[in-house]
Amino acid sequence: MGAKIKPNIIFIFIDDQGYYDLGCYGASEVKTPRIDAMAKAGTRFTDYYAAAPICSPSRAGLLTGCYPRRVGNHIWVHRADSRSGIHTDELTIAELLKAGGYATACIGKWHLGFHEPFLPRNQGFDHYFGLLHNLDPVEIVYFEVKGGVPLMRDDKVVKRPADPEELTKLYTDEAIGFIEKNKEGPFFLYLPHTMLHNPLGVSEKFNGSSNWGEYGDAIQELDYNVGRI
Repeated sequence: MGAKIKPNIIFIFIDDQGYYDLGCYGASEVKTPRIDAMAKAGTRFTDYYAAAPICSPSRAGLLTGCYPRRVGNHIWVHRADSRSGIHTDELTIAELLKAGGYATACIGKWHLGFHEPFLPRNQGFDHYFGLLHNLDPVEIVYFEVKGGVPLMRDDKVVKRPADPEELTKLYTDEAIGFIEKNKEGPFFLYLPHTMLHNPLGVSEKFNGSSNWGEYGDAIQELDYNVGRI
């Protein structure tokens, strides 16, 4: 027998999207033809549970396969000076795949710790591009983040403050670049979008494109960019 082929893995995570907010789950006020096509060609789950209903714990559960409380993330990481994140002795899926020869990238919203031990590149990801923080109003939650929440590439600031209207496209551009660079595989791409978490941001191209206001517009922009990948 020949060696088993290691499949490329792309995991797209959309923040705060409701169950019925896609055409394949019954939505009629938004158009999501690309995601609908994936559901038709693949598997559409009708009974599925996240590890937690809020940002950080659900991501911790996803990346470790453990209950969030066990890995140190039972509440969301909400302050820029928080000294919390996934326990450094826990294995993430990125660490396991990297050990198996995969190129790994996290592109999007991290929200699993803002200090060195908890950053994506210390949790198994070769490459990171996105927001370490949430986009909640700076004056309410991230008052310690001087100048607003920065857009990062690895450990460098790309732009400060990040513009919510650009993020969906920028993440997708970066993801496509990673895929093309590693097209010989195997690779693991974790793409946790900042949208649809408030505050919403929609590019001019999709502004007013749905019958659900800015929320629906953001869904349709996400669908378009899923199709690009």
